[in-house]
Amino acid sequence: MQYGIVLTYTLTPRWLALSRAERNEMRAAHIEPLFARYADRITARFHDAEAFNGRFSDFAVLETEDLGAYYFLIEALRDTPLIVDGYLVLGEILLGVRDGFQAYEHGLAATAAGSPA
Repeated sequence: MQYGIVLTYTLTPRWLALSRAERNEMRAAHIEPLFARYADRITARFHDAEAFNGRFSDFAVLETEDLGAYYFLIEALRDTPLIVDGYLVLGEILLGVRDGFQAYEHGLAATAAGSPA
């Protein structure tokens, strides 16, 4: 199954107080290598949202077939200075199954035909 995950987060005033060069250094040192480590199992796209709502400043759209890899990514992210030092606060996480109804219907049809789902 292919899972879609929307990970909302807010970059705090502490993050915004950093210079753009410091933010880029932090991203290059901690975020890019972390996502690169899981790039063979998780795709990620990052979006700015602060101009469109007040609940969170950004969100990432992740896709994976490996929820274990996703879990380990989040655990590793929590160990980075971004979260440990209060630069980023995770928000709501939405999880869904791509075309899950089709997988379910396929399972129903296989069961009806006497095949294992």
